[in-house]
Amino acid sequence: MASGDHPAAAREPEAQRSSSVAQETPGLASEDDAAVLAKLGYKQELRRNFTLFEVFGIAFSIMGLLPSIASTLAYSIPSGPAGMVWGWFIPSGLIFVVGLAMADLGSSMPTSGGLYWWTHFFASAKARNPLSFLVGYSNTLGLIGGLVSIDYGFSLMFLSVIVIAKDGNWTPSYGIIYAVFLGCVICHGILASVMSKIMGKLQTVFVVANFILIAATIIALPIGRGNKRNDGAYIFGHLENQTTWPTGWAFMLAWLSPIWTIGAFDSCVHMSEEAANATKAVPYGILMSIGSCWLFGFVIVIVLAACMSTDGTSLLKSPFGQPMAQIYYDALGKKGALGMMSLLFIVQFLMGLSILVAASRQSWAFSRDGALPFSTFFRPISKRFGYIPLRTTWGCVFTGAILGLLSLIAPAAAQALFSLSVAANNLAWGTPIFCRIWWGQKKFRPGPFYTGDRLSVPIAWAAITFLVFGIILSMFPVGGPNPDPDGMNYTVVVNCAVWGGSLAYYYIDARKWFTGPKITIDADDLTEEQAQAIKDDGLEVDKLDRALGRNDGATVEKMDDEKRRMGKGATIDDEGSGSS
Repeated sequence: MASGDHPAAAREPEAQRSSSVAQETPGLASEDDAAVLAKLGYKQELRRNFTLFEVFGIAFSIMGLLPSIASTLAYSIPSGPAGMVWGWFIPSGLIFVVGLAMADLGSSMPTSGGLYWWTHFFASAKARNPLSFLVGYSNTLGLIGGLVSIDYGFSLMFLSVIVIAKDGNWTPSYGIIYAVFLGCVICHGILASVMSKIMGKLQTVFVVANFILIAATIIALPIGRGNKRNDGAYIFGHLENQTTWPTGWAFMLAWLSPIWTIGAFDSCVHMSEEAANATKAVPYGILMSIGSCWLFGFVIVIVLAACMSTDGTSLLKSPFGQPMAQIYYDALGKKGALGMMSLLFIVQFLMGLSILVAASRQSWAFSRDGALPFSTFFRPISKRFGYIPLRTTWGCVFTGAILGLLSLIAPAAAQALFSLSVAANNLAWGTPIFCRIWWGQKKFRPGPFYTGDRLSVPIAWAAITFLVFGIILSMFPVGGPNPDPDGMNYTVVVNCAVWGGSLAYYYIDARKWFTGPKITIDADDLTEEQAQAIKDDGLEVDKLDRALGRNDGATVEKMDDEKRRMGKGATIDDEGSGSS
């Protein structure tokens, strides 16, 4: 889209413009929502059936607070109970700062491909195309990596129930783990396809399921442990170091648990073209999801620290394959552990469904702009299945199934799937924030949500600093320096392949045809200000010159009509309003 003068600066023909857009999209969106999207260059193609709470719900469902904490205990337990507790609270607050920076952008310019769209809009003319291309691929693959890591975590939790039932006398092979994972991914593809019309409503159900699991855990564990609970001094003040890193760095590695868990708030951006009143639903969805995880996650890790065994090594090496399964087993016995782990993997399954929906929308937005291979194939919207990007949904499923093959190699390779989503998404989140404050601050026009002129830029710099730190942190081996092949963190390999491959693809081929986000509305529907802003930015749009000429004529005709209506003595000021 255009930079220079922001298209949102268009004022005068707003009501007429909104009506024109709404007529093109009957039943899909309100006039205001369709007009906001039109200012960004896109026509309304998806049905807006997500309320503000449901936008929050999809992000919170993807975060899947308790299952995510359970999946990442291997990061936090080595630093001891205090590392778990404060290693959750501090980085969660910093993630909230990142959410504030993204909320500013999401309120101003809500579109499904927001991250790479914002990058292209704010970056310099020389950097915008390669950076937008990089961010689009990093975000797309990061979301698919999130799908893979969630569904891989589901397979481990599901199989841990069988291991508990067999009293630890069975160990699933890598092939069995992958088979369960593959079945889960395919089920998600089917459900995301056939349940699209009620997907928004389902997010409320998913949120309720999450809170039922949280409530059951924070009530049952303390009761089950009885007088064996750990005291406050142990919970809040006892640091350990079960790695060969210095204790301070072992504490920092515990931050990976909340960094991975609270890592889906950009899904609110990707659902923005299906959200009613998106300029408010997107920013508040982002902040509500992060804030909820910050608060309730802090409560959960306190309860876990109070109820877990003081022998952290035994938890990490549990015969059940999951530290959380061992914590449940120690407190509630075999039947209680079976029940709680069953609830856990059910909620984990719901997480995977929600992130597939978000990943498919980002992939569709990227194909809409012609950046994905076979974009013309993935681009169409399925009206039969409820105005959803059906083909990109299944494209994400098949790509996830291929990435999941890493689980057949070794646990260390599979672990890279967790960090892939962290590093890839951190880059995708940080780049547009950086482009805004480095190159495009003058172009930025706040939406209904805005942190203010004094705070917005400092918040953005703090967010960028934390995101860069998160990328570096995610690439360190968890156990210590000088790892063997089994303890190696392959994130640096996977992510450099993603980033290096994206840039290589751009400079070898895509630079010849990729010009950034494409305008999908008809130039005849643009206002004069929008058309002029696009032309000033040097972007090519069919019929743009004709639209400018038409709007010039329309403006003169409107002024003449206004004069005739108001009679002699009437004058028209520069904004087109009448005065006498």
